[in-house]
Amino acid sequence: MGMYDSIEVSASGLSAERLAMDVIANNLANVNTTRTPEGGAFKRQLVVFAQKQEQDPNASLDPLDTSSDADPGKSRDGVEAVGIISDPGPDRMVYDPTHPDADANGYVHMPNIDVVKEMVDMIAASRAYQANVTAISESRAMGNAAMNLLKS
Repeated sequence: MGMYDSIEVSASGLSAERLAMDVIANNLANVNTTRTPEGGAFKRQLVVFAQKQEQDPNASLDPLDTSSDADPGKSRDGVEAVGIISDPGPDRMVYDPTHPDADANGYVHMPNIDVVKEMVDMIAASRAYQANVTAISESRAMGNAAMNLLKS
C-alpha cells in the first residue's frame, strides 16, 4: 500500500461520513414531519456502509500478492455507502387532539426520530470525518518528509 492508497482510503471515509452527516441533518430537519408523499409520518433514515469491494472477483485480497492481474495502483481498501434505508421502528405516538393529523383517539403519528440519538450520531460522524482528515494530513506530511530526504 503506497502513500496515495492511504489517501484514497481516507478519502472514501470522508465521503461516507459526509453522507452520514447529510442524512442525519435530514432526519433532524424532519423531526416534526407528519405528512410525506408516501403517506404517514417521516421515517428516520439510516446509511448502510460496507467495505469497498474488489472490482475483479478473481483478484487476490492479499496486498503482497503480485500474481493477480488487478491494477496495482487501485486500492482495495476503504468504505462505501451501499444504501440509505428507512428505520423500521414504530412511530412516536403523541397525544394532541387539536393536530390536523390526529387520529380518532387524538394521537398523532410522529417520526421515529430521537433528537439526542441523532446528535450523538452526528458527533460520531464528525469525529470520524476529522480522523480521516488527520490521516490525509499525516500521509501528506510523510510524503513531504520523504521528498526532503531524497533532496538531501
